Amino acid sequence: MADTGADQLDDTIVSEPLDLVRLSLNERVFVKLKGDREIRGRLHAYDSHCNLVLSDVEETVYVMDDEEADLKTIKKQSEMLFVRGDAVVLISPPTQS
Repeated sequence: MADTGADQLDDTIVSEPLDLVRLSLNERVFVKLKGDREIRGRLHAYDSHCNLVLSDVEETVYVMDDEEADLKTIKKQSEMLFVRGDAVVLISPPTQS
């Protein structure tokens, strides 16, 4: 039996939380991690545990300098990165312009 238009799933429908992540595949996303870390990169893969594979990653780590009581920012670049899902706090899809 042939599929009709009504039977096909719409690729843009968001009916559960991970659908929003699915719509962000191959897009640049912002990910907030535990331990005062943030990353931005192109999302290539994810799973139900929120394990992520990203490329062209910019990682930002915020560190408190005890001696000066000052917040320092450390930036790192990575070509490819695997992020374990239990460290993920937030995944923000790309902004629509």
